Amino acid sequence: MANITLKSPADIEKMRAACRLAAQTLEETAKILRVGMTTEEINTFVHEYTLAHHATPATLGYRGYPKSVCTSVNEVICHGIPGKQVLQDGDIINIDITSILDGWYGDVSATFYIGTPSPAAKNLVETTRECLQRGIDVVSPKARLEDIGAAIQAHAEGRGFSVVREFVGHGIGRNFHEAPQVLHVGRKGRGIRLLPGMIFTIEPMINQGMWQARILDDDWTAVTADGKLSAQFEHTILVTDTGCEVLTAFAAPLANSEIF
Repeated sequence: MANITLKSPADIEKMRAACRLAAQTLEETAKILRVGMTTEEINTFVHEYTLAHHATPATLGYRGYPKSVCTSVNEVICHGIPGKQVLQDGDIINIDITSILDGWYGDVSATFYIGTPSPAAKNLVETTRECLQRGIDVVSPKARLEDIGAAIQAHAEGRGFSVVREFVGHGIGRNFHEAPQVLHVGRKGRGIRLLPGMIFTIEPMINQGMWQARILDDDWTAVTADGKLSAQFEHTILVTDTGCEVLTAFAAPLANSEIF
């Protein structure tokens, strides 16, 4: 439990607001996605929407990251930097948004279809969405931390996919990244006991091929080592007395996505 901050009821209300804004930003971003747009256009939309709602894009300037959102296309696992890349019919893209509202962080992401996805891409994306839900389903004060990763790993590998190890979920609150780290692989019954008031992200990254990643020369973009597709979904989760609350839940299904 070292360094894990349990949130008070007042803290939780602040987190609900920050997470609601992050989710709302992603909902609105989903509506503008189209073949032929650039990832820079996505960045501009997220940046302006966030500022218009009296918040700050958390990624902008974070450890030198140059943009207000992460846009990870096809074989990019995470931390793709928006730029001149033009979205093509059949692409999949993960959009990862973190908003800072009144000093509190809300973090959410989803993978979207651009145009018509291939059956293989759709299978990967749908399985990844299911992996997130499997992880969420085990969160309660009765669970241990590795139960989350165990559930995700079993589902992904059972469907013939692999789970990225290099990047994990994390505690979140007044800081972007806090304890604990939430691995997306694990053994059931291991790890710390989950307690009411914990808030953390679950954000499985699932690959078509091998789980290993490599980092491009920009020192941010992580791609699959074998060049095959990768998908990711993420929610910010509160452990409650009886189970959990998805703080970044969406008001309605997202456009261009399998997300609930």
